[in-house]
Amino acid sequence: MFANQTNGRLARQFYSAPLSAIADDINRALSDWTPETPEQTLTGVYPVDVREDANHILVDAELPGFKPAEVQVTIEDGVLSIVAERKSQEPAAPTGPEGQGRPAPVSHLRERRFTRVARTFKLPNLVDDSKVEAKLEDGVLRLKLQKREEVKPRRIEVK
Repeated sequence: MFANQTNGRLARQFYSAPLSAIADDINRALSDWTPETPEQTLTGVYPVDVREDANHILVDAELPGFKPAEVQVTIEDGVLSIVAERKSQEPAAPTGPEGQGRPAPVSHLRERRFTRVARTFKLPNLVDDSKVEAKLEDGVLRLKLQKREEVKPRRIEVK
């Protein structure tokens, strides 16, 4: 129904990163660059699946390692935005009697730093943006966007 009814128009509306292959190449080339502050961190992208049934647009976004409090989903002016941000975790300093007088641990490798990923999608006019459900489970954010009643297919009785 999704591809047949719309001839792919809806799918193209959801594809918001036509230059994502180039962005991926740039991100890979810069993978050894370690930013000093979160402001210097590149925003990454993540894989997303978009499906449609008779009543909903369904979005599944891979966000492994993120907690629900670190994920923000917004709809504004017909644009769906999904942003996940994880702050850098500083190693804990030694505490208690055995930690007294010892220097703090020295980091030799820090790959777990500030992480920010984001995607935006232009929503079709058929979505009721007041009826959206979001659930983060097993590293996958699942969004269920309700279609407006007037655009849902309906059967007309023939007499």
